[in-house]
Amino acid sequence: MTTTGRARNDLVMATEFILGAKATGSDGLCGEVVRTILDPATKTVTYLVIEPRHRMADGRLVPVELVEAGAGEIRLRCSIAEFDRLAPAEEIELVQGLDYPGGIGMGMDLGYQPPIITSDNVPEGESEVAHHERVHAADGEIGRLKGFAVDPVDHRVTHVLLREGHLWGRKDVAIPASAVASVDNGIWLKLTKKQVAALPPRD
Repeated sequence: MTTTGRARNDLVMATEFILGAKATGSDGLCGEVVRTILDPATKTVTYLVIEPRHRMADGRLVPVELVEAGAGEIRLRCSIAEFDRLAPAEEIELVQGLDYPGGIGMGMDLGYQPPIITSDNVPEGESEVAHHERVHAADGEIGRLKGFAVDPVDHRVTHVLLREGHLWGRKDVAIPASAVASVDNGIWLKLTKKQVAALPPRD
């Protein structure tokens, strides 16, 4: 089998994690996939970040072992209650050491709340990739990330799913993981714009 043939076969067999897809637990809708957490050393997906859209609840880090992907949807091997007990997707920290108006005691008496810092919860040594992350070819930006195709056994990324082009010439393409140089602050490819444009559109 040729390299191109193997790549196409990997894509057919792969599980697709589409950013923006709805994620459903065993008893209802949990939320929407907004970010993906990857281990850059092994190029594997480790977590999906899922945020509720229909109820007041925080986003959660969902281990990829709890995830099943179907055609355009994400199914979770947990209930909504179990989802709510997963690790939070954001960390909240109170800012300490500031002089509040009128002093700490008076400020608190007046209902003053100290400022907080909210940051994404990303496991140490791993990287996050957000919805609509920019994808860069070797000679410039080429489009926006749509998601990842991963091996269903070891969760290794096999392809980057890209929405390439402009409104008047837009197409979805699958780029083999071997053509990805980095996932640091965007997706950086080893391919040129011309090489990406020559890729066949995805069905």
